[in-house]
Amino acid sequence: MNAKTASIIAACASVGLKIHKGKIKIFKYNAKNTNSVALDGGTLKQMATSTYLDSIIDEQRASNAYVNKAINNNNNNNNNNNNNNNVKARIGKTRTAFLQLKNTRN
Repeated sequence: MNAKTASIIAACASVGLKIHKGKIKIFKYNAKNTNSVALDGGTLKQMATSTYLDSIIDEQRASNAYVNKAINNNNNNNNNNNNNNNVKARIGKTRTAFLQLKNTRN
């Protein structure tokens, strides 16, 4: 893993990008290798969970916990409204992130 990290650092440096080790966290999912990853002489922080667009992903594959609950409780209006709000929040976060992207085609 450290060899891959060194390769990524070299590739980034060749185009003028610098990796900030304070902003990088390692999320190992179903990984047999438990060795730490080093960057510039320091060890990168490892995480047990990760959040992507308000969906929590953990090592036990619990990324869609509230979606599965919504399917099982489909007849309960309170749960449906709550899950609709979760979906709307995720769509809103995606829309915001998309609008912040820089147009590189023009």
